[in-house]
Amino acid sequence: MGAFKTGEYRNLFREIGKSDEEISAKIKESVQTFFYDDNERIYHEAGEDMGYFTDTGNNDARTEGMSYGMMMCVQLDMKEEFDRIWKWSKTYMYMDEGENEGYFAWSCQTNGKKNAYGPAPDGEEFYAMALFFASHRWGDGEGIFNYSREARNILSACLHKGENSRPGAPMWNRENGQILFVPGCPHTDPSYHLPHFYELFALWANEEDREFFARAAKVSREYLVKACHKDTGLSPEYGNFDGTPMDKQLPWGQFGDFFSDAYRTAANIGLDAIWFGEDCGQLGVPLKMMKFFGTDLEAVRCAYKVDGTPLERPVLHPLGLLATIAQGALAIDNPGAKADGSDNDKAGADFETARKWVEWFWNQPLRKGERRYYDNCLYMFALLALSGNYRIY
Repeated sequence: MGAFKTGEYRNLFREIGKSDEEISAKIKESVQTFFYDDNERIYHEAGEDMGYFTDTGNNDARTEGMSYGMMMCVQLDMKEEFDRIWKWSKTYMYMDEGENEGYFAWSCQTNGKKNAYGPAPDGEEFYAMALFFASHRWGDGEGIFNYSREARNILSACLHKGENSRPGAPMWNRENGQILFVPGCPHTDPSYHLPHFYELFALWANEEDREFFARAAKVSREYLVKACHKDTGLSPEYGNFDGTPMDKQLPWGQFGDFFSDAYRTAANIGLDAIWFGEDCGQLGVPLKMMKFFGTDLEAVRCAYKVDGTPLERPVLHPLGLLATIAQGALAIDNPGAKADGSDNDKAGADFETARKWVEWFWNQPLRKGERRYYDNCLYMFALLALSGNYRIY
């Protein structure tokens, strides 16, 4: 039974022996560095009432990072920063005409000029979830700060574009219930599948959309079982609707292997385990990954095919990979923490495997340098989730 029903959030750091004082200090230091350190921050204020997240490797602002930033801010009770990021998003990224009206341009220059006029669905789903949480934590305001209305409008566009003479294509395949890599495309991205979000959309979206999101939650859990390799647990960056890795060569490369996007899948499964605990078989994935990578952190230094075949391709985001695997530990029970004191050899050994990854993560600092954006976003989410601070509001 998950936190949605119990209201109880697991603190894995405490389970491995960290004190509440140590945990609070680590979060405080990480937030200070991530948001405010002049040399290492990702967040920047713009004018009197806006702000943005920078992809430091590409010197742009992306809906991925902007929506991630809003989710972090609502979890951390940072309303001013939340509102600044949201206003920047609506001012510069939102598209109010054309084929993609109702969506957000996935990349903008830091001065607000759009680099592209296409959206990325992971941004829209994080925007919507963060806005619902903001509504419930702080209350709805006026205009664009009527958070719940804005969230419902985003989800309505995601499902209904292309209907009733509305231009463009939806972000979900309405027939099979799966989120798409980009609107209208014939494949998905396993790391975009967020059943724990869809469970809540099924409660808070427009009435006409709730049944779809309830189905999408079930569909996504079942899809993840097929998309994550039965032995290694690895998922591809892009996948076919049947769960097989996409084998088409796209103009910007081949994406059927376990690489940067795919790291997020384990983290998503871990958070779903804590929020809802519904298991279609996907909750076993993070342990498979931990066992595949073993006890040598050097194993996270190269890319792989989903069957575990190593590739001559270095990992761009090793800290991000470590962080997401550690967050996946939330799907692994700690038998020693059971109220009845139950234990068995296998469960105990599995938790010891998880403990190692969480300890490795605990001992890692935020990444420095120009590639720090993606790694440190995933780091911050893992830090919140593993401390019991990534919550439903």
